Amino acid sequence: MSDFFSDGWSVYIAALTVVGLIACLALLVIASRRRVMADDNTTGHVWDEDLKELNNPLPRWWMWLFVITVVFSGIYLALYPGLGTHPGSLKWSSEGQLQTESDRAAAAMAPVYARFLNMSVAELGRDSQAMGIGERLFLNNCAACHGSDGRGAKGFPNLTDTDWLYGNSHEIVKETISKGRNGVMPPMAAALGTAEDVRNVSNYVLSLSDSAHDSVAASLGKSKFGACAGCHGADGKGNQALGAPNLTDKIWLHGWGEQVIINIITNGKNNAMPAQAARLTPEQIHVLAAYVLSLSVTSTTVATR
Repeated sequence: MSDFFSDGWSVYIAALTVVGLIACLALLVIASRRRVMADDNTTGHVWDEDLKELNNPLPRWWMWLFVITVVFSGIYLALYPGLGTHPGSLKWSSEGQLQTESDRAAAAMAPVYARFLNMSVAELGRDSQAMGIGERLFLNNCAACHGSDGRGAKGFPNLTDTDWLYGNSHEIVKETISKGRNGVMPPMAAALGTAEDVRNVSNYVLSLSDSAHDSVAASLGKSKFGACAGCHGADGKGNQALGAPNLTDKIWLHGWGEQVIINIITNGKNNAMPAQAARLTPEQIHVLAAYVLSLSVTSTTVATR
């Protein structure tokens, strides 16, 4: 798409803008000239038998207002972007203004965050100001996926339960927010064998959490589960080092049931959480991670650093 644009477009837009301003002034000059069209100063147009159109000159106030508008436009285009890629003599940009405002806000909040930075997660959880700031950060940056209450949705983890794919220490949650996560499960149907083997393993997975399943199929799938044990463990309790889910609880991130699990085994799954380090400062992430942990019912038992 970038090949479609060139410097010629900038020149074209700039020329068109300048010509437009000049045309406005030319129109004003032409329209301001009074031409006698008849002895009674009419144009010759008559409506309703006696309503005549007069050929009066433009009002002075209107003419000067028009001139001021055109002159203002010229000055504006000289100072600010508008003539193609010309940045204007003030070098203003919306990106630059946003950065300036962000820097000003960061400087104003620096003393507040400096106090939070040396506080443990337990101390932050008891600080109403820290939790208030953490809540606003969460609503502005995390709620779109995890929900305003942190309970998530299908495919988006619930942050209020006891299930943590990568662990629930303050440092791990900060790492997750900063760097993001990319959870990948490869398609495993070929490794398991036939479609019937996939169905059997799906039922065995359901049996691990005592969910509704076909017990006969589950018993047949147990031996095939070895292909999954490398990530989920021989007991199915998962592996936080890999982000492999615990299959023995009844928490299903992508839905549950035989067919759902068959689809995941067959097609694999790729879930990504974007990194937030470019959007948030380390101090903000420090407070936000503490707020996320406060949403969990086990937040009082997590590691303090």
